[in-house]
Amino acid sequence: MNRIIVLGASGQLGQSLKFVTGENATGEFFFLAEEESNILDVNALTKAFATYNPNYCINCAAYTAVDKAEGDLDTARKVNRDGVENIAKLCKEFDTTLIHVSTDFVFDGNSPYPLSEMDTPNPINAYGITKLEGEVVISEYIDNYYILRTSWLYSEFGANFVKTMLKLAKEKSELNIISDQVGTPTYAIDLAQAIVAIINSDNKAAYGIYHYSNEGVASWYDFAKAIFDIAGIAISVFPIRTSQYPTPAKRPVFSVMDKGKIKDTFKLDIPYWRYSLQGCIAKLLA
Repeated sequence: MNRIIVLGASGQLGQSLKFVTGENATGEFFFLAEEESNILDVNALTKAFATYNPNYCINCAAYTAVDKAEGDLDTARKVNRDGVENIAKLCKEFDTTLIHVSTDFVFDGNSPYPLSEMDTPNPINAYGITKLEGEVVISEYIDNYYILRTSWLYSEFGANFVKTMLKLAKEKSELNIISDQVGTPTYAIDLAQAIVAIINSDNKAAYGIYHYSNEGVASWYDFAKAIFDIAGIAISVFPIRTSQYPTPAKRPVFSVMDKGKIKDTFKLDIPYWRYSLQGCIAKLLA
């Protein structure tokens, strides 16, 4: 039976993995506490690898404060590049396969078509730059890795756009939401299930970079409208341009990803984003 350690276990993807594997265990999963899994603490990480001797390491740990990273590049880089380098070195030492979560923000958003793994990254903000640096450092140290780029992650766990919208709906009668940034919302439970499917796959040697989000396309405005429609919340939502809501970090205008590679390689059936959103909101409102 595979032994799998999960770093960043307290985040929404880590919690989603815990939920998914609790329902359908496919190996021996170890969700490491912060003191065991701080990716900047080489001694603690080394002890964890020596203790569990994992076949797989799932890295959910990251610096994800996109706007804050613009003024805190050093910290973002320490986590998203240096911390990932620490993990990659230990994966090499212990012959552990790494499953690492990255982002659509490694792209500039100028593509007119869904982005494939063959498209050249060109990040336009500090967060994207440091996440791409993490991808590069993995490829420099090990060959047995899966890098999963995802987008617009939400779930019933942690802080995310869905929970923020539901909270704001209790406080406001109308909202202005950006309509000219387009991507795909991704339910963290679906991503967790995809990770488990990779571990269970017969095609275990298909290492490399993969894109995973739910199916379909939406703007943030579309996403917000769907949240309120599904939740049965009466609130006025108005579309605005990015220029009307300036932020420290520039965002990609278009970051829809092509999932053909991961679907073909691992025989995945990826849900449409709105169907997954319905399931999440049902749990949040239960």
